[in-house]
Amino acid sequence: MIHIASFAGKNVAVLGLGKSGLAAARALVASGAKVLAWDDNAASRDAAAAAQIPLADLRTADLSGMAALVMSPGIPHSFPAPHDVAARAKALGIDLISDVELLMRSRRDASFIGITGTNGKSTTTALIGHILNAAKRATQIGGNIGTAALSLEPLGQDGIYVIEMSSYQLELVPTARFDGAVLLNISPDHLDRHGGMDGYVAAKRNIFRDQKSPRFAVVGIDDDISASIYSDLVEAGECIVIPISGQGGVQGGVYAQRGGLWDSRHGEPVRFASLADCPTLPGTHNAQNAAAAAAVALQLGVSAKTIAEAMKSFPGLAHRQERVAERDGIVFVNDSKATNADSTAKALGCYPRIHWIVGGRAKAGGIESLRGFFPRIAKAYLIGEAADDFAATLGEIPHEKCGTLDKAVAAAWSDARQDGKGVVLLSPACASFDQFKSFEHRGDAFRDLARDIAQQGSAAA
Repeated sequence: MIHIASFAGKNVAVLGLGKSGLAAARALVASGAKVLAWDDNAASRDAAAAAQIPLADLRTADLSGMAALVMSPGIPHSFPAPHDVAARAKALGIDLISDVELLMRSRRDASFIGITGTNGKSTTTALIGHILNAAKRATQIGGNIGTAALSLEPLGQDGIYVIEMSSYQLELVPTARFDGAVLLNISPDHLDRHGGMDGYVAAKRNIFRDQKSPRFAVVGIDDDISASIYSDLVEAGECIVIPISGQGGVQGGVYAQRGGLWDSRHGEPVRFASLADCPTLPGTHNAQNAAAAAAVALQLGVSAKTIAEAMKSFPGLAHRQERVAERDGIVFVNDSKATNADSTAKALGCYPRIHWIVGGRAKAGGIESLRGFFPRIAKAYLIGEAADDFAATLGEIPHEKCGTLDKAVAAAWSDARQDGKGVVLLSPACASFDQFKSFEHRGDAFRDLARDIAQQGSAAA
């Protein structure tokens, strides 16, 4: 557990007792802080009480004298309307902070690498951690990727925390200074929580706040907004700025081109890795993720050879184009995390011939925006509530209404085996809640079905 010495003996309020909030409350109590915690959800309060966290309804409790309000990032503090407790704290001049802020205040000797972006930040965070572990650097990975910041292990002067940062979290780290900060890309997202696009961009830019050399910024330049931020950072001249791209050469940076990764930070470009050797990093979007991870590792002194070898062994992330099984040359890919068309587009762009399992509870717009990828579809297998609507959108594209995932996997495997090529891809472009508890539940079910098919093949051999 992380010890937060600077809050010993101080009054601290904690709002939100999910994974990150509960970890923060426990760490603060163990560090000698005087904690009052609250969650609007009764089950979360019960879990906190079982962990002996002092509870009080912060909507009515006396907040005067609080050193800080530690907020779970999912709770709004400005837009579309602030939570009552956040509004009360602001009126009293109390700092609103997050668990990441507490971690950074408590482990000042360690180094911190922050990763943000609309897309790709989880993969990039995990990949950076994988490379640093391969280089035998003391590394902890957490934040928005899943492990709460204050559930990480304490690291000292040689340690590196690799932290995925959402836009919500970046609004709650007022004194954070990242040693290395990564911005992958920006496209419209969470606009209601930030009061519009300007607020969303401003939140993302916080990752570079007060960076001074030798601190460094790694910035994707494949979209106009991020490219503009890169130019602003270069003009400011306060930190080392490294451009990265998944689409072609960039002077003074790290980029993907002609199937390889290139380093041009010091002049003449040098090819140091083959993306063809990295099966868990398909597609242009993952090329950008790989370039970003490599740029961070190179800047931290990891050799190009170590980076290239580590990328080959990167297992990928569960439910994000996860290769879960193979039989007779047919690969089964679990992309259950693709709960909307934009996410599914990235997967469809990676494979030339696809037996596509799609459907669930549809999002606005359905799969209309994916028409450009339809020539890649050998056949679609439709599941869940969206089956009828998606069948209408697919039109003449071969498709079959399977209803349930088990029937879809069986049908896709049968057709793919006869076809003799392509992948069986679960990339639903839909929420999972019509038939599953979560996208993880859906992906786990697909993984089990695919591995059963693969094992049947092994047994027959």
